[in-house]
Amino acid sequence: MRAEFINPFLSAAVNVFGTMLNTTLARGPLALKQNGAPMHDVSGLIGMSGKCRGMVMVSVGRETALNAAGIMLGARPDEVDGDVMDAVGELTNMIAGAAKTQLEEYKLSMGLPTVICGKVETIRFPPEATPIVIPFESALGPVCLEVGLVETSGA
Repeated sequence: MRAEFINPFLSAAVNVFGTMLNTTLARGPLALKQNGAPMHDVSGLIGMSGKCRGMVMVSVGRETALNAAGIMLGARPDEVDGDVMDAVGELTNMIAGAAKTQLEEYKLSMGLPTVICGKVETIRFPPEATPIVIPFESALGPVCLEVGLVETSGA
């Protein structure tokens, strides 16, 4: 995993949360992912392929998801429902899309976002791509960005 793959996602997350949610993300220490479980209760995932392949995951706490959806929808939902999951999916899509633009030379294609709710045992990144975990704190609650990309052969 190279820094040139991480930095576009990091800056995209900061910009998307700043622009769309009017909140600042305070980054914690980067780490290698130690297990397959998402860090928080609601997670958006997008697969990427091209001259690199892998996945990005945006994982947020339950309250973070409700707060973010409230800003995006104009009214804070009381529970994690389809609208909240759609909001997390859209944030994930915006972050991945902005990072993709910065990684233009890798000719990346993005899949559609998938959103999972609740703690799950394992999210599988490509086996050769150990994800980098980037935790953030915000006024809305905790956010965690996980990026696992690896160059494809012949790239």
